[in-house]
This record gives sequence, C-alpha cells and structure tokens, in this order.
Amino acid sequence: MRNGTRRMMLSWLRSLSIALLIAIIVRTFVFSSYVVQGESMLPTLQDGNLLIINKIGYKITDIRRFDVVVFHANQREDYVKRVIGLPGDTIAVKDNVLYVNEQPFEQPFFEHTEDIQSSQIFTDDFTLEGLTGERVVPEDALFVMGDNRMNSRDSRFFGFITTEEVVGKVNLRYWPMQQLDVHF
Repeated sequence: MRNGTRRMMLSWLRSLSIALLIAIIVRTFVFSSYVVQGESMLPTLQDGNLLIINKIGYKITDIRRFDVVVFHANQREDYVKRVIGLPGDTIAVKDNVLYVNEQPFEQPFFEHTEDIQSSQIFTDDFTLEGLTGERVVPEDALFVMGDNRMNSRDSRFFGFITTEEVVGKVNLRYWPMQQLDVHF
C-alpha cells in the first residue's frame, strides 16, 4: 500500500473514531431515545411513540410543573409521566379539578376537555395526604401522573419519585412522523 493511501485511511479511521466517541458521549450523557409502552399518557403520547429525552436539561434548569419526564420506576423499567407536584406542594383532585396548593389549576395538555367538563369522572377524587400520608410533596421528590388518569399507574399508586430517579425530560416525539412534536 502506498504511503498516501495509508495516511488517507488513517485519517478516515481517526475521523470515524472521533465521531463514534462523540456519539457515545452524547447518547450516554445528553440525549436518549425512549419508546412509549402502554396507554397511560393518552391522549398526549400513544403506545409505540418514539421520544427523545434530554438528560441534562433538567439538571441545568429546574423541573417544572407539567413537564413530561422519564424516570426509573424500578431496576428494569422506566416510566413516562407528567409532573404534577413539586417539593412543598399540596395536591388534590375534586370533581375532576386539579388543585395545587389549594388553587384550581388548568390542565392545558388535555385535548379532550369536553370529557373533563362533563359529568363523566376523569380523575377520581383524592388528596395527597389521603394517598401518601404526607401533607406536602417532600424535598427532592415529585408527584407524577399519567394523562390517561383512569388507566395509569402513577404516584397515586407507588408514591413520590425522587429527583434522582428522573432520567430526563421529554423534548421531542419523532415517531410516527405525522405526530412530530417538540412542545413538551
């Protein structure tokens, strides 16, 4: 092999190695892909949707109410849910109305608001204290719920999640393409 060809191949190999290293670093520390499994986030997310999770964004800025996050539910599974309660909050639902710190909160992420307005039960009544025994969301914890409230295993069942369990915030739904969405 000629010297010029060898140099060119080494240059290409070095470039590919650097690109692979950058891709591994970005995948490990910055962004990750997630597949929605189940119907607990309907109508916002559907079974099989593909998402991009921002792993560092929430470490730079605080997690906010109504952010959609992915977290470690146990050692084998990650869940995607919506943040409802932040540290220090009181949470309750009465007659399909969400109360945060005793103030009614609009839930603009619901596309089917006519269901919420009707006499149909969308979310069973509860208080945070009645579910967890705690009056407020503890420091470094979050209260999360699925958007499909009648068909979601969430903080009403397993309690608070810690901020350390959060993998990241959902930034993008990229599959199916006709449902491309960056407004999470």
